[in-house]
Amino acid sequence: MSFIILKNESKNSVYFHELYAKARFSVFDLIIGSREEHLGNQDSTLSCGGILFSQNTRPMPKITLGIEHFTPVPFTKGFLEIKGALTHGYFTDNTYFQNVFLHHKYAYVKLGGKCPIHFHYGLDHVAQWGGYSTSASIDKQPINLHDYLIIFLGKSGEKDAPIGEQINALGNHIISQSTRFDIDIKNFKVSGYWQNVSEDGPIRFITNTMNVPDGLWGITIRNPKFALVNGILYEYLNTTDQSGPYHDKDGIIYGGADSYFENYIYRSGWTFNNRIIGAPFISLPTFDSSGAMTFLNNRVQVHHFGIEGDIANYKYRILSSFSKNYGNYSSVLDEKRRNNTSLILEVKKQFPKLYNIEIGYTVAADFGKLYGNSIGSLFSIRKTGDLFYY
Repeated sequence: MSFIILKNESKNSVYFHELYAKARFSVFDLIIGSREEHLGNQDSTLSCGGILFSQNTRPMPKITLGIEHFTPVPFTKGFLEIKGALTHGYFTDNTYFQNVFLHHKYAYVKLGGKCPIHFHYGLDHVAQWGGYSTSASIDKQPINLHDYLIIFLGKSGEKDAPIGEQINALGNHIISQSTRFDIDIKNFKVSGYWQNVSEDGPIRFITNTMNVPDGLWGITIRNPKFALVNGILYEYLNTTDQSGPYHDKDGIIYGGADSYFENYIYRSGWTFNNRIIGAPFISLPTFDSSGAMTFLNNRVQVHHFGIEGDIANYKYRILSSFSKNYGNYSSVLDEKRRNNTSLILEVKKQFPKLYNIEIGYTVAADFGKLYGNSIGSLFSIRKTGDLFYY
């Protein structure tokens, strides 16, 4: 359980950042509530965030049942490991569409066992469904048990669904595939991974999708015995292809112009509490002059670097991101607004003799005309373990 206090000129507010209960039976986990999660195969501390799930938003209230961690399959001598879960979540934020549900299921396999090389493959399927609009022109979305089965299978809506969802799939569906290789060389662990995203069917293997130039690629090198620099990372994010510039033209459907994370029913798209759930470099949706809610910048290229270590028991982390932002296929950003630089420096120190309290300081900055130049800082005090004991 953790809580956060926010203060501004007009009001103070306190909210629970995490509040959940967890139970375990054999290899199965049941989690109810809001908690921070690391979903995807990206590096947990140095990554800019997964393409489908990052830690860019507050935790969403969910009910999750499944195998959260890689678990050996019987009779494979540990060579084959699996994990997977089924989640039902709640979009509790006050948006254009309210009381929306989240459906999320994932399945991952890992091969390698005691070998120095491991291969991972994973598949995530998410969908926004149900809810009702603040606009009288859009009917309440179907939410019965049969509709849940339709969402689970990614099928078309029935007669009580909007006509567009009778033609396509009921709800806002996104698929992400991911692969990863880990190589252990003495004290070093080298990892390379790739994530993609698909918003149109049919779903093909990650190497053969229509938008194969798009995705998140990353490589990390770690050596826990070299404290000064125990981890370095480089990532490249590209979302500029989107299966081409045309969804349809002259009566021919090309299936392009995917416009990632947008949806014509759920206008706020793949967001929660006014933050992108996935890759954080895709800009928030904005109402344009006509009142339509659009993602004005979801075609981006990002080079991201990370480094962390320990100097005299002061743990540090440095993240830097250099992005080029093209807007979308309908509205291209001006050349002067395209480049943006983001930096973070974080330093923490643990005091074991002072009730195991950790004190930290973070400073972050943005430079560029996309969001404007800005700088911010965070001071934190964190206690781990028993409240009154070391």
